Amino acid sequence: MPHSQLRIVIVGHVDHGKSTLIGRLLNDTGSLPDGKVDQVREMSRKRGMPFEWAFVMDALQAERDQGITIDTTQIHFKTKQRPYVIIDAPGHTEFLKNMVTGASQADAALLVIDADEGALEQSRRHAFLLHLLGVRQVAVVVNKMDKVEFSSRRYEVVAQEIKDYLAELGLQPKAVIPVSARNGDNIVTRSKQADWYLGPTVIEQLDAFRPQQTSPDQPLRFPLQDVYKPDDRRILAGRIESGRLRVGDTLHFSPTGASAKVVSIEAWNHPETVLSAQAGQSIGITLDKRIFAERGHIAHHQSDAPTLAHRLSVRLFWLVSDPLVVGKTYTLKIATAEHRVTVEQVTAVINVEDLSSTPGKAVRRNEVAEVVLRSRSPIALDLASDLPRTGRGALIDGNDVVGGCLVVEIEDSAAANITEVSHTVSLEERAQANGHKGGVIWLTGLSGAGKSTLAMALERALFDRGWQTFVLDGDNVRNGLNAGLGFSADDRAENIRRVAETAKLFADAGMVVIASLISPLKADRARARVIGGERFHEVHVAANLATCEERDPKGLYKKARAGEIAEFTGISAPYEAPDQPELVIDTDALSRSEALAQLLDYVDETLGKNSLKSEKELTYVI
Repeated sequence: MPHSQLRIVIVGHVDHGKSTLIGRLLNDTGSLPDGKVDQVREMSRKRGMPFEWAFVMDALQAERDQGITIDTTQIHFKTKQRPYVIIDAPGHTEFLKNMVTGASQADAALLVIDADEGALEQSRRHAFLLHLLGVRQVAVVVNKMDKVEFSSRRYEVVAQEIKDYLAELGLQPKAVIPVSARNGDNIVTRSKQADWYLGPTVIEQLDAFRPQQTSPDQPLRFPLQDVYKPDDRRILAGRIESGRLRVGDTLHFSPTGASAKVVSIEAWNHPETVLSAQAGQSIGITLDKRIFAERGHIAHHQSDAPTLAHRLSVRLFWLVSDPLVVGKTYTLKIATAEHRVTVEQVTAVINVEDLSSTPGKAVRRNEVAEVVLRSRSPIALDLASDLPRTGRGALIDGNDVVGGCLVVEIEDSAAANITEVSHTVSLEERAQANGHKGGVIWLTGLSGAGKSTLAMALERALFDRGWQTFVLDGDNVRNGLNAGLGFSADDRAENIRRVAETAKLFADAGMVVIASLISPLKADRARARVIGGERFHEVHVAANLATCEERDPKGLYKKARAGEIAEFTGISAPYEAPDQPELVIDTDALSRSEALAQLLDYVDETLGKNSLKSEKELTYVI
């Protein structure tokens, strides 16, 4: 009975016969479409060359261009044992993109080396790349043995050289196979010219490989791919990279710390009820309560959480001509998460020839290095040696993959030296002393909707009642707390995060904090809600765009219409209205005093003396 499909990648120096090997594999396993051999023969004739198996790739490219049989990254063939997919990666960049970004994950690799030339620098780079990407099943194909007259002595020299190098990377080849891909020696049938070789043929070794297995006994890692709302359910979808989960499990989500119980497991094309799922399965789950969870967050069990880090050391392979330099910022993609990271230090540049290392300040194309990265946002990850799926990633510059990396050390020195101190004054004592709870009233809405006016009026009214209160206005915090931030997407998100953290501290002190910010994106406000916990109250100060533009108290709409302000909310950038705010105040319909009265009533009800009487104990949950 045939085994399950196995994914292999074939790598090697450009002149060592990789394409010839692929062409021969496809032909000798009967996997070429009818007429392809004749097409290759005609290609060879037109170029005045002997029959060249490498032209099979050109013939397949023509078919690929017509959208027939073969897609852009995968070549299919099969043996009696199983079907195979060759990950077609003509260069370092394509290989890394396919391997690291999740389009393909190779189960095994063939490393092709010219018997005459031996393991050149590029061969060693490819071996290092296999190590970097966690491919553990590797066989070496010593090609062009016909050029060295099938010398067993030459074979032994090349075999020992590459074995020694792989051993330093922690890899042991399953076989080192002497072949002549052009003539078919030791590809499918055993070569009479190498009767001294007793190991497997290429096909026999491929059939001996096993599909990559991820253990369900490892800690659970369930990176979220997306959140779907097909009906009244909210389905968190993704692929379990390690471990297992069951209905009824309490899952924790990093980096937010939110938790909820699994109510159901949704599996596509699976009519029966699913009670558990494990590594390798793509599923959706529903939870017993609504929490902030989005693409990139990782679900796990409390006992085996990933590490949260702002600073990490990685071993990387650099792909592009522009060097990696200290101070440059890139996007780090690990599993489904993306984080902006800055290069803090180049610890060492590694010589792939002998694996020696030297200090450096930059990493150039095709170099390997150990680098320290720093992120503003906490990254949930693991050491690659512990859990490769959440310890291996790619660096992206714009839309281009520029490097692949392994997490080798997780350093959060700031967090390591910080011990949270418990207050001797409880939240309940503060509330009783003040006569009200602490809380965060988060006013969101378009510019001109009336947020600042309403915030200042509420502050005055509460202060006159003797409440502890303070306004954090968007413009004011940018003149002080967030003066160093610009208006890029990352800086805007960081602006919201800092205000939310500051508001939380004020609320911890028992104050009513009134945060007045446009905060146009739902995701940013959701993060603020996670920070503020149960004391976060979202108030949508609603007014239609025409009204706001007519008011235009700061003249910003006029500038935006004139093109003087880029990415202005409501004009050239979106405003995402809240789905379920605690309160909506329609300033189109209400006068200023009516709007203030509505907001005061809400604050009285949720944070005032009556709310204190209704609770025996105050709790704070993040």
